Amino acid sequence: MAATLYERLGGVERIAALARDLLELHMTNPLIKTRFEQVKDRARLEQNTIDFICAGTGGPQIYKGKDVLSAHRHMNINEQELVAAIDDVMTAMTRNGYGQAEKNDVLAILYSLKGDVVRV
Repeated sequence: MAATLYERLGGVERIAALARDLLELHMTNPLIKTRFEQVKDRARLEQNTIDFICAGTGGPQIYKGKDVLSAHRHMNINEQELVAAIDDVMTAMTRNGYGQAEKNDVLAILYSLKGDVVRV
């Protein structure tokens, strides 16, 4: 039986480390950092990010945050910002030792969400 993406990502502990690195990259990325500087509850954002990744990759966690479309509605995110955010994900994955197969699977998931993120 094939492992889920959640299992291949190493479960909640490794995903939590990935999420922390990802948010640090977003907070320092000149193209998107202003969007993250406005966040009032960073701990909540971090937990939502962990839960979102876990739940979306087959883990047992339950994501309780807004759906992707609702979370990004009226933000007028452009394609350049989306690519910058995805680049941060790939950088965080590299830093955390993930292989190309896992990166490709995550990349496919992220691009599948484009219609719920860009210019909505």
